Amino acid sequence: MDTYRTGLGYDLHKLVDGRRYVLGGIEIDCAVGFLGYSDGDVLAHAIIDALLGACSKRDIGYHFPESAPEYKDISSMVLLRKTREIMLESGYDICNIDCVIIAEIPKLSPYIPKMITNIAEELNIDPERIGVKAKTNEGVGVIGAGKAVSAFCSVMLKKTD
Repeated sequence: MDTYRTGLGYDLHKLVDGRRYVLGGIEIDCAVGFLGYSDGDVLAHAIIDALLGACSKRDIGYHFPESAPEYKDISSMVLLRKTREIMLESGYDICNIDCVIIAEIPKLSPYIPKMITNIAEELNIDPERIGVKAKTNEGVGVIGAGKAVSAFCSVMLKKTD
């Protein structure tokens, strides 16, 4: 039986006019927002995929498909909470979560503590188990041009059974 499992998650969304810019459950004041079926929270989506991957439970699109109207414009924090239920039903608990957000705009450092608090509350874990960092893409590519934002996440889970 596997005692520990790791998972890796990734997400990217285009930035467009007329949408909200939501990361870690926080709506950040920005001239553009995320194009997506849900609220487009790339940080939450990367965490969700990492958790599901560590449990061998496929991915976010499998559990929360764009074909399901109940997920249209849904808060990704709700999806994160539902993912926690899947993880717990699979017999795992979170050891730690480590994330990197890659964004040119806006500067995210002031928002990171609240992102960590929101994620910890949804997953019912100590915020000390969560790391979130923000980086730029140094002006390179679609992210560097301020046209998209991405996030990577690594998780470690421990078997509870």
